[in-house]
Amino acid sequence: MADSTTVGDSTTLPARVSALASHHKPIALSQAGVALTEVRDLTLWQLAVWPDTLTATANQAAEALGLSSVPGFCRAESNGDKAMLRIEPCKFWVYGAQPSEIEASNGAVIDLSHSRSHVRITGAEATSVLNSYLPLDLRAQSFPVGAVASTAFHHVGVTLWRSELGYELFLPRGFAVSLWELLCEASEQYGLAVV
Repeated sequence: MADSTTVGDSTTLPARVSALASHHKPIALSQAGVALTEVRDLTLWQLAVWPDTLTATANQAAEALGLSSVPGFCRAESNGDKAMLRIEPCKFWVYGAQPSEIEASNGAVIDLSHSRSHVRITGAEATSVLNSYLPLDLRAQSFPVGAVASTAFHHVGVTLWRSELGYELFLPRGFAVSLWELLCEASEQYGLAVV
């Protein structure tokens, strides 16, 4: 029987199994221009709020996470290992924590943790690799730390966040392996490390 996690008193969730588990093989390279890391044990929740409750509900969620403010559109606010990403005008992703319960009249919360694979891309050539696939201007003045974008990667919808640690790429679970392979292939020309 698979491992499980108990939430509260009554809900038991299946343990998260990575879509990349059998494809994430560490590669050490001292002169790597790109490092790819699958960030395991993803905790990702979507908070959708209604236009008339946006300000109050978003402020409540940010405060519960210990954030100083609600992120602007296509931006993220982070506090160590927790973050709030604004992916649409009335939708936020809560990363690294479960959001507080909210009344249905204020919005809806859904767990996305099992539906995405999280890949961190770092190194001097990380931007070059991502520019091979993503139709975004990733220069620092256009996509600074804290920027968030929903975009397409090889015709697949993905979300990209530029955190303090690097580029955080959230891939749909069903496409994670093929997109991971494309990232590895594109990175090899710069020297690839898989951490």
